[in-house]
Amino acid sequence: MNAPLAFPVEAPLLSLRRLTISFGSDASHPPTVDGVDLDIRPGEFVALVGESGSGKSLIAHTIAGILDPAAKLDADRLMLAGTDILANGWDQLRGSEVGIVFQNSRAALNPIRSIGRQLADVFKAHGTAPRADLASAVIAALTDVRIPDPQRRMNAYPGELSGGMCQRVMLAIALAGDPSLLIADEPTTGLDATTQSAILALLLERARARRMAVILITHDLEVARAYAERIVVMHAGQIVEDAPVSALFSKPRPPYSALLIAATPARAHSVDALAGIPGNTPVLDAHTPACRFADRCEHAESLCRTVFPSRRLDTEGHAFHCWRPL
Repeated sequence: MNAPLAFPVEAPLLSLRRLTISFGSDASHPPTVDGVDLDIRPGEFVALVGESGSGKSLIAHTIAGILDPAAKLDADRLMLAGTDILANGWDQLRGSEVGIVFQNSRAALNPIRSIGRQLADVFKAHGTAPRADLASAVIAALTDVRIPDPQRRMNAYPGELSGGMCQRVMLAIALAGDPSLLIADEPTTGLDATTQSAILALLLERARARRMAVILITHDLEVARAYAERIVVMHAGQIVEDAPVSALFSKPRPPYSALLIAATPARAHSVDALAGIPGNTPVLDAHTPACRFADRCEHAESLCRTVFPSRRLDTEGHAFHCWRPL
């Protein structure tokens, strides 16, 4: 296990302030991720939701230290496990304090190395298992994520395993460095419903057993509702709401959150009754309004187009950014 954290338990494990991510050199082009504030506490399970293109994966890749080199990163604060990343970088944190499970496990795994060798590489890199007994550590790791017959499977290659098995291997690799924070970026994409449930249940179980914080990135609000304690809603690179699960579903404040919930298939009794969100995610340019949902929002007023609303706290733990809350 990791040594005790070097800050009080009530302090955030992860703290982002005014995180901005831009591409290109055109100063008139708005940033892709715009001034994001986010705190994750030890052991907390948080879901990051929103339409495609909302910036969820960019934030995940920033936290994991694997952001595209073409991206320009700026932030007032970027702290993880007591370390100022802006000053010290990710070298001592990647894998050991933050692990990531990618959306496409087959693409993430090396196709020409056995899964046992890939796991052993992680144990050796982070010193989380004795070098003299790496085989036992690999078998234990595969057993931990419920891969049957781990002694045989450790010699298999990714192409010999099902999608669900590959995702379990990815989870084992992410856990091998014994991180304090695990990022699961759409970890069940392309899997059948039964396998999805099994992978998410396993993820939750491992997180609780290790008191590990989790950021779950998903398009599926019902998945977020079932597994997360808190949901952060993003639209076009901006956080619009951050609330406990029950508060978000019982009383969403920004119109975007309410429309996103209404568009969830589980909320409709038929396909015809399924609601849609008007318009499309905006193409960011010099004319993009301050609140990037303004052009799609029936409640928008002139202020929404010129000034992005500061964070407002509705009830304990329920924060949002909106000039015209519901």
